[in-house]
Amino acid sequence: MPKKHIFNGQALSRFQHGVASLLFAIAWLWLLDVANLNAQQPIDSQDTQPNIVLIMADDLGWKDLHCYGNKNLETPNLDRLAKQGMLFTNAYSASPVCTPTRAAMMTGESPARLNITNHAPGHPPGYQKPGTKIRTAPWQRNLPLDRVTLAEQLKANGYATGFVGKWHLSHQNKKSNGPTEPELRAEHQGFDLNIGGCSFGGPPSYFEPYRIPNIPPNDQLNYLPDRCSQECINFIEENQDHPFFLCWWNYSVHYPFQAPEPLIQKYEKRRGPGIENPTYAAMIEGMDLSIGKLLTSLDKLNLTKNTLVIFTSDNGPFAANVKPLRGEKGYLYEGGIRVPAIVKWPGKVKPHTVSETPIISMDFHATILDAIGIEADPSNHPDGDSLIDLLTGKSPLNRDAIYFHYPNYAFHKKNRPGSAIRSGDFKLIQFYDDNSVELYNLKDDLSESHDLTESMPNKTRELKKRLETWISETDAKTPTSTD
Repeated sequence: MPKKHIFNGQALSRFQHGVASLLFAIAWLWLLDVANLNAQQPIDSQDTQPNIVLIMADDLGWKDLHCYGNKNLETPNLDRLAKQGMLFTNAYSASPVCTPTRAAMMTGESPARLNITNHAPGHPPGYQKPGTKIRTAPWQRNLPLDRVTLAEQLKANGYATGFVGKWHLSHQNKKSNGPTEPELRAEHQGFDLNIGGCSFGGPPSYFEPYRIPNIPPNDQLNYLPDRCSQECINFIEENQDHPFFLCWWNYSVHYPFQAPEPLIQKYEKRRGPGIENPTYAAMIEGMDLSIGKLLTSLDKLNLTKNTLVIFTSDNGPFAANVKPLRGEKGYLYEGGIRVPAIVKWPGKVKPHTVSETPIISMDFHATILDAIGIEADPSNHPDGDSLIDLLTGKSPLNRDAIYFHYPNYAFHKKNRPGSAIRSGDFKLIQFYDDNSVELYNLKDDLSESHDLTESMPNKTRELKKRLETWISETDAKTPTSTD
């Protein structure tokens, strides 16, 4: 076949040739305008691939920041982050304990579906708390290497990947012939860099020597949050010329309760409502100061404009005042699962915004993938929803309910194993020790003090059925009766 030409003067009529010439001239002028615009406003080479900074505190409660209402506590850097982005008042961790939330963040799957439902190492499978008639179900104590993580997906799409802080997804089952603990750490799950990530649930010490196996000594930075902050800054400085994913999962504010003495003395003078434990308060401000150093570094490197920053916590606090919420770490009541969450993305998220939409840890996995334009790996079953449209103001999040599954006993063994559903303002908890349920209207009763099961039987039946359907669909493991 003869070769076709778009503009062939011999084949076109004089009229057609004139039209083609006119179109060509218009196109040329348009290109000149674009070129002039680009000359005036240089294109950011990373504009289509935002940097991602995912910061997660450990055991930080919903009310444990100044911007969340604790007026006696100073957290200026996180307060500023909230002013520059969106603060969520109904954010939830995937679990009331740490390991399941971390696994959910990495895979986008709920702890129920993952069967990673307790903090590692936790109580052994089949554990029976004295005085009860149930045995806890078997559960997976680490994140298997065959799971495709968020870091692996971003790395495959050209991102440098760095992990700093608490991993707690690499506990080794010593009775198996599987990978050793070091072989399950972050550097084997898609991260180019791993500083501090191992099986530890908390640091032996927040001061040198930390006795964390993969944090080399540094005499210049004695306090662990400061040391981790500097490692984060080093990572972004080394990778500032191409997109990066920095995952900074703080050891703070997990026990042992330790902080620099000047900060402790500062809060000793403020002891009272909101500052019941001055050392804990000092740890929160110490963490805030370390986060501020990282955010300042992003500014100095001119990376802030193209960086999506997410801040949240892995679960509620331990041994801290959670009022008006009920419960604490390990409980399915609000005190165990409602957490702070802040998202900043300049040019995308309007500053000074507050959202009352309920969100959950898996949503951040979906949001990060959506932000860089890739789908979840086919081997993972997404249990979260992207927040991009909500964050950018395009549309609300269209979701009927969020779910929780904690069929285990926490380290303190004070909780009751159960599952929960929140739909709209209503929340139902189903307990496995006696198969009872409790129903609360969180809008009217944030402290979950008025059980509505008897006064609202239809709502109770509806939510219980929906919860049971979800448990079945996720193949969630539940305790067994010993009767």
